[in-house]
Amino acid sequence: MSDSSPGIVDLLGVLAYAELTAFLRLAEDAALLAPTLNDRAALGDVAATEYGHFRVLRDRLASLGADPEEAMAPFVEAIDAWHAQTRPKDWYEALIKAYVGVGIAGDFYREAARNTTPSISALVDEVLTDESRGEFAVERVRAALDADPRLCGRLALWARRMVGEALSQGQRLAAARPQLAALLVGEEGENLAEVGRMFARLTEEHGKRMAALGLTPGP
Repeated sequence: MSDSSPGIVDLLGVLAYAELTAFLRLAEDAALLAPTLNDRAALGDVAATEYGHFRVLRDRLASLGADPEEAMAPFVEAIDAWHAQTRPKDWYEALIKAYVGVGIAGDFYREAARNTTPSISALVDEVLTDESRGEFAVERVRAALDADPRLCGRLALWARRMVGEALSQGQRLAAARPQLAALLVGEEGENLAEVGRMFARLTEEHGKRMAALGLTPGP
């Protein structure tokens, strides 16, 4: 497999569009939902980081001889639909989406990157680093839960919805782009045990995020 193979171009294309839309949605949430100017600025910083990741991916696609817009185009409908279906109604839902929803989507891309070249795998790890977003969300959600424990049930339910919608999105993308789907399961694609292990890793990472927020993962 070379860095310019169709599956890798698909992976970089979907990730580039995911980062671009994350920037746009986070900036919108900062402007419309942030309760204080400090929160608006902090979420704006997170959005700016996402845009930086998009530029890195766009430039790598161009360096591989791919047209970035053409590489992103097949994924616009599915990713836009996910954002439309998970539009937050308030500040805390926006934080959960930024951390849990975007996080599990990123886990799918990491799984795909495991079956690429070392340079592409390193690039995906770089652009999916979510330390600033994670720290930002965890700090504010935990403070909110301490102040009002009644939020716990509603936010846990919202987080579970994020996961369900992200899994559905991943299935739609895989069905539409078989070469991208092949990266998710690698050479063991016909091995149901390998698919099960992949979902076990996704579930484990989701559980870690929920625990960090102080929420129960649920069924």
